[in-house]
Amino acid sequence: MPDLLVSLYSTELADLKRKADDVGVSIRPALPPELHLIVSWVREHFSENWASEVTVAFSRQPVACLIAVDGGKLLGFACYDTTARGFFGPTGVDPDARGKGIGLALFSACLQTMKTLGHAYALIGDAGPVDFYAKTAGAIVIPAPDKGIYEGMLRSTPK
Repeated sequence: MPDLLVSLYSTELADLKRKADDVGVSIRPALPPELHLIVSWVREHFSENWASEVTVAFSRQPVACLIAVDGGKLLGFACYDTTARGFFGPTGVDPDARGKGIGLALFSACLQTMKTLGHAYALIGDAGPVDFYAKTAGAIVIPAPDKGIYEGMLRSTPK
């Protein structure tokens, strides 16, 4: 999967924000006392690697993890500046809550936050849904012959 580049000064980001504003769930920065809950949730729903990145997000100041909450229930998360400065991700939405625009809202809120913090561009490393990012934020593929920052990364092996 390729790495992508998103201009945080693109007019497409304003359109993305308008679409994301009507999701109907609360998108907010995670709070330090929520670390254990969010990391456990990410580990359970996604992966140990992503749980590690969420832990890093909590070490940033401000906390570099946004969450989607509805009725006191965690529905999704999105991080930035975890694997590397300027990187968006990881991000995920509860399988039962997908298709409601929550991922879009988290993506939009993260990009807006990154822009506010002084980033001009966001990188999406090893991007899965390339078409989604291209369509919603004008992301472009970074031509590179290798796996970028994730090349040679240690990974857990199943027992």
